[in-house]
Amino acid sequence: MDAAPSAKSLIVEARRRFEAAGLDDAAGDARVLVCGLLELSPTSLLLEDEKPVSSEGAARVEAGVLRRLAREPVHRILGRREFYGLDLALSAGTLEPRPDTEILVDVILPHLNSMVAQGRKPRLVDLGTGTGAIALALLHECPEAEAVGIDISEDALKTAADNAERNGLASRFATLAGPWFDKTTERFDLIVSNPPYIRSDVVKGLEPEVTKFDPMAALDGGPDGLDAYRAIAEGASRHLEDQGLIGLEIGFDQREDVTQIFELAGFSLVEERRDYGDNDRVLVFAKRLD
Repeated sequence: MDAAPSAKSLIVEARRRFEAAGLDDAAGDARVLVCGLLELSPTSLLLEDEKPVSSEGAARVEAGVLRRLAREPVHRILGRREFYGLDLALSAGTLEPRPDTEILVDVILPHLNSMVAQGRKPRLVDLGTGTGAIALALLHECPEAEAVGIDISEDALKTAADNAERNGLASRFATLAGPWFDKTTERFDLIVSNPPYIRSDVVKGLEPEVTKFDPMAALDGGPDGLDAYRAIAEGASRHLEDQGLIGLEIGFDQREDVTQIFELAGFSLVEERRDYGDNDRVLVFAKRLD
């Protein structure tokens, strides 16, 4: 009878198969997938990497490896991903939150805290909320704030609400069906969004991890990738408090176009931030004082 595999041997074998399949980050995918499926923390892995894995655990890993070889992303297989220290569930109607989006939270947090210091109890809206990542991260870091997550996907709204519950934020988070501001008359202190911004012709040529598993509605920004920004800019003035701000994630080559769209709608660019790859990533706008 063959000896039961260890976590270490399962990681090594998964890496070998991923490398043979030409996956970009074979080592990282193998480690994150196996540890996630076996519920091993980095510390546990160090202490228990040679410990035999049960037949059920090994079968779970094998099924996960086969899914990854079919190009399903690791975190989709695991069904969750960490974002800004929060454990967020994923679903078919949500994008997987990426580290670059944490930059939007970094940029908005000081503004949110400044509002609190002024005696305000800020309300924010997250347009195209998906997993709720942006709104929930801001709520977690700012206990005085409240948020509404808007999305056109009922699946995404349920996932966001569930994520609020699992992270103890449900009392300050509500969901609302979109699109955009169509179903609300409310005004907010902050409007935040990581909207779909990829050009339609580009979406079709993306990696299988994206085209086969991510919701197209959360990716496709129209022929020039700017449809969502136009929609947000058109409605923002009616839904933003006078001292309010708009924080947006953008594509690497969209700074000038998005800035022009919002300037024409009566807003001024007040802050910008690049991502970890030194690409334009976040823009912040305020109402222009004419």
